[in-house]
Amino acid sequence: MAGGKNQTLVTEFILLGFSDLSKLKNYLFTLFFVMYILTVVGNIGIILLVRTDPRLHTPMYFFLGNLSFIDFFYSATITPNTLVSFLVEEKSISLAGCATQLYCIAMLATSECFLLAVMAYDRYVAICNPLLYSVLMTQRLRIQLMTSVYIGGLLHSLIQTSNVFSVSFCGPNVINHFYCDAPPILKLSCSDTFVHETVLSVFASFVTTLPLLVIVLSYCYILSAILRIRSAQGRRKAFSTCSSHVITVTLFFGTVIIMYVIPSSSFSLSKDRALSVVYAVIIPMVNPITYSLRNNDVKQALRKVIVRNLIFKVVHGLPCIP
Repeated sequence: MAGGKNQTLVTEFILLGFSDLSKLKNYLFTLFFVMYILTVVGNIGIILLVRTDPRLHTPMYFFLGNLSFIDFFYSATITPNTLVSFLVEEKSISLAGCATQLYCIAMLATSECFLLAVMAYDRYVAICNPLLYSVLMTQRLRIQLMTSVYIGGLLHSLIQTSNVFSVSFCGPNVINHFYCDAPPILKLSCSDTFVHETVLSVFASFVTTLPLLVIVLSYCYILSAILRIRSAQGRRKAFSTCSSHVITVTLFFGTVIIMYVIPSSSFSLSKDRALSVVYAVIIPMVNPITYSLRNNDVKQALRKVIVRNLIFKVVHGLPCIP
């Protein structure tokens, strides 16, 4: 540093990725590639189903389509670069590229936090106030909620990216991770990062705690309403509409809290990397599968598309591949 001002001397970073598992790189490449294909097909499939099937033109599936949109781009921000890293020796990324990746990741992850809270509120209105559901959850409100979700993600991402890249990087420039994440980047700074780490933790706590409180409060009311339902079939139906969301919330917030809220000294970087795989690769793949397998409306819409496709092929004399 000169004149007491921060100077960024590092122009690029080296991502270690999974270099310590070089003997398994072919297997890891295949595994990540398969998971990415499933993620792309699953999330785009959900988006197309929600847009094309009239039965899915409801608030619940409007939010589900946006969740798939976020998961698709979240995975696209991380996984392709990870796949390339298995094939090349030099795993470098420019400073600007690293900042851009961090910004996109933080924006999409924050948006998903807020969206999961909005989806919990939607389930609360649907189960606790079913007669007023269509009146309360209007198209205008849905658009306002989604706009707030994305604006919240953009603002938080701007704060966190500016916070991380306002420190000095004088070397080393090796990030012990497979993508540009805030904690391992801050570890490379040659200046005092206490304030920056505190800002990271405080804002991460806020964007996880606030949505989580909304989710927990919503499900307290939902559980109370379900227990008042007299018929066992009615209770099962109510539980089934919430089960997919509960699974998504548990996986997502569990890994986020461990990675960003709990102090980094509490676990090793290898465990942090393993959690990141769950958070960045597995969850975007699992979400559409979870909602497809546990949701009758989605399954019926999918069957309708498959049957329509088969009929089209039969009529036009095309080969039918199951």
